[in-house]
Amino acid sequence: MPDGGGHRPSLASVDTSRHRQLAYLVAWGRVGIGLTAALAPSVMARPWIGDAADSAGARLLARTMGGRDLALGIGTLRGLAQSDRDARPWVALGGLADGVDAVATAMAFRSLPRRSRWGIAALTIGAAAVSARAASALDSVRDSGPA
Repeated sequence: MPDGGGHRPSLASVDTSRHRQLAYLVAWGRVGIGLTAALAPSVMARPWIGDAADSAGARLLARTMGGRDLALGIGTLRGLAQSDRDARPWVALGGLADGVDAVATAMAFRSLPRRSRWGIAALTIGAAAVSARAASALDSVRDSGPA
């Protein structure tokens, strides 16, 4: 579809725009997860570890992991507000964190609660894949101005 000037947006710009939107969605998801984990840690831990989520140690760990997601989410949002170049490392690091979560989930898969194990696996793998693809798409764009 032509823009207001009669030009068609390039496929690359549409692709990058879509990946920026995905990066925003993942970042806002991280902020939400981080806040929930900090304020209601048992809620966030229960899908991973079941009833053990109510223990003091599980609540502590959920809060610390929530801090990680909150920081990554805010950093990504700030980077996206600045430029693709500023956002790339945040998006990529978020994907790395999700990749580690996916591997840890796979390693413990049989011990995870039956009702949530597949959802947790899908969430961690999906978030890692979306973040990796978005970081790659943002990497393909060269911002104007000095590096």
